[in-house]
Amino acid sequence: MDYKKYIADVKDFPIEGILFRDITPLMADGKVFHEACNELKEFAKEVKADVIVGPESRGFIFGCPIAYDLGIGFVPIRKPNKLPRETISVSYSLEYGQNTLCMHKDAIKPGQKVLIIDDLLATGGTVKATIELVKKLGGEVVGLGFLIELLDLKGRELLKDYKLKTLIQY
Repeated sequence: MDYKKYIADVKDFPIEGILFRDITPLMADGKVFHEACNELKEFAKEVKADVIVGPESRGFIFGCPIAYDLGIGFVPIRKPNKLPRETISVSYSLEYGQNTLCMHKDAIKPGQKVLIIDDLLATGGTVKATIELVKKLGGEVVGLGFLIELLDLKGRELLKDYKLKTLIQY
């Protein structure tokens, strides 16, 4: 399926000079959203994932239906002070500052096969931090799945040790 037909290009958002790839039209079309989730679900089956991990917030949008359909768990990765129980965290650098991601300390069991799902692969910083959280708890990252990959930002190079699936590339 040509998913690009369902992505809206928004110039100068969130700041001037940025071309934002808006996925909400794809999500609004039930048939197309279902097909995209199914493609990522097949990847989850291929890598034999025990659990799906998704960074907030769009990782939730794609990860939850896939986990539900497979009958496996979903683990949210959140920003600080969003999870109610004891957490582990990782801080990482962005082009314009620093960010921190958190996961419940008991979210992943040692040896669990984890597939990380998110909407977008850009520089790879968010997913690299998510991988670090999974590894801290003894999980095995068996794959990384994304709706969109921005090739110019070279995130794939940072993640070359992992099996990677993207549905759209710009």
